[in-house]
Amino acid sequence: MRIAALLICLALPVAAQSPGDAAQAAAQRLEAAQMRMAEARGAPDRVKALTETVQAYEDGLTAMRDSLRQVAMRETAIETDLDQNREEVAKLLGVLQTISQTPAPVLLTHPRGPLGAARSGMMVADVTPALQAKVMVLQDQLTEITQLRTLQQDAVRMLTDGLGGAQTARAALGLAISQRTDLPLRFQEDPIQTALLLASTDTLAAFASRMADSAPDLDTRIAPTGNLPLPVRGQVLPDGDRAGILIAAAPRALVTAPIAATILFRGPLLEYGNVMILEPSADVLFVIAGLAEVFGEPGEIVAAGAPLGLLGGEQLGVDGILTENSQIGADDGQQTLYLEVREGQSPVNPDAWFALEQE
Repeated sequence: MRIAALLICLALPVAAQSPGDAAQAAAQRLEAAQMRMAEARGAPDRVKALTETVQAYEDGLTAMRDSLRQVAMRETAIETDLDQNREEVAKLLGVLQTISQTPAPVLLTHPRGPLGAARSGMMVADVTPALQAKVMVLQDQLTEITQLRTLQQDAVRMLTDGLGGAQTARAALGLAISQRTDLPLRFQEDPIQTALLLASTDTLAAFASRMADSAPDLDTRIAPTGNLPLPVRGQVLPDGDRAGILIAAAPRALVTAPIAATILFRGPLLEYGNVMILEPSADVLFVIAGLAEVFGEPGEIVAAGAPLGLLGGEQLGVDGILTENSQIGADDGQQTLYLEVREGQSPVNPDAWFALEQE
């Protein structure tokens, strides 16, 4: 069945990057993440180093998942084409088997005598090169299948190590942030005032507006550029019913500050999960909602790229990822992050500040 399917593979378009090349590139990214993890232990700024390590692991794991998906898609295409060309391949295999089992003297005889034998020999001579070409195609494709299986085994091993490394890096990042004492403070949070605001608000917009009113004055003003990175690596989802945008991202993805800003608020709010409100400029707020874990404290000034928290969900294990790859398009447990930009008391289109086409 697989041999027959291999013939059909020849008709498939060649991908821009083969599964082997993609897996090799993904392995290199994961190896780079492992090196970053080792270097982060002695880095002067462990938070920054570990943030880069977590992002490197996320990048490598995404690449490895994509390479495994390429292998799964190729195998699926082979099986589909096999079902569509089963009869033709069976005839080819039958001819090859008949020729291989027929004694040579029999091949040289013909019921119509020497002339018939000569004509038969000429026909066989004409057909043989084509049969040999197809046999060589089968051999090449069998070799490729063997290589793909070996590649998948190596990729699974790398994926297992990468998942463990990413989990270790996230834990180390959380610990490093909890031990950090050198972040500058713009103000000290008043817990009583914050509690009163939480108790009296019923929407995210109302809470953000009240936080803006109670925040200390900020002298600096920054003009929107439209090229800030999204706080999490993912894909913007179409949603016309909200003032902000939803970003789909992987479970446990790291959320970072798009620009240097002051943390006005962090914590649970209504049904939005954990919310982070940043003030990058006077009268400008970035409202980020949907985090499972949040880092930092109100009043702290964080740099661009600083870790703000992690999304929720459970990171798929190796078995889950392999199952996902065998079912092309299956749900991979993606999480969503809500991002809203407010200028003054009103929300504005986030594309004035952020590059929404990135992924």
